[in-house]
Amino acid sequence: MKKEGMLVIISGPSGAGKGTVVTELIKTGEFSLSISATTRKPRPGEIDGTHYYFYDKETFETMQKKNQLLEWAEFCGNYYGTPRKYVEKQMAEGKNVILEIEVQGALQIKELYPECVLVFLIPPNLEELGRRLIKRGTEDKQTINRRIHRALEEMEFILQYDYIVINETIQKATEDICAIVKAESMKSSRNTKIKEQFKGEIELC
Repeated sequence: MKKEGMLVIISGPSGAGKGTVVTELIKTGEFSLSISATTRKPRPGEIDGTHYYFYDKETFETMQKKNQLLEWAEFCGNYYGTPRKYVEKQMAEGKNVILEIEVQGALQIKELYPECVLVFLIPPNLEELGRRLIKRGTEDKQTINRRIHRALEEMEFILQYDYIVINETIQKATEDICAIVKAESMKSSRNTKIKEQFKGEIELC
């Protein structure tokens, strides 16, 4: 019996390791990755259509008006959003779709898809967060301080998420999220057709 795919959303402060964890999750073969759209400039090594769809502000705002985004948010002066078509197609085919998006967008999607799974990924502490941002080497001190301040703001929404995963190591965080998704897939609320299936089998006996 084919079930609709699950929508798994991963949020967390910049520097928490979301991108790396998502990469490892995709390697498991259990997920399809939804690529977000953004108006920010690509970082070194980022490829359009692989890491993000990089659009100018005018193009992004046109997508908003045409309802082509499941959600969108503004973060540190840039737009971020989730293209609708790919996500809905993958779920209809029974595939789990993973989104890496900001808090504001995650809560918007929760309203559209109450059954989606919200996971908040955090570093062990703020000191480690600062260290990771500095090590990344892509932003100046002012931007790093702004991201740390933003991290504290995002933490205010943490209890609206279904699960909190502490990213001490990439492997452990990946395993924790896989375990969460496996448990979610066995919830009775996601398997409401099983009773009808068994009834039908009995009637055929």
